[in-house]
Amino acid sequence: MLATILRDLCGPSRDESGCLGYDLFHNQDDPCEFVTVEQWTDQTAADAHLATPHVAEAVRLASALLAQPPLIHRFRQLA
Repeated sequence: MLATILRDLCGPSRDESGCLGYDLFHNQDDPCEFVTVEQWTDQTAADAHLATPHVAEAVRLASALLAQPPLIHRFRQLA
């Protein structure tokens, strides 16, 4: 179920203004671990993504399935 929720989030997220990339990964060694790797034009676009209705709906649906709140790590490209 969680995989479906996260997979369904990819299309609308990729269609957002400012989205340069949005990919979902599943840990082959831990069936409970998923990672999204997202690229946005700037922090404003990333923040706008988190405020969209499709993210809010995914969070609502997934909240009962998560062992802990999602971790968000922000990186900047060096090379």
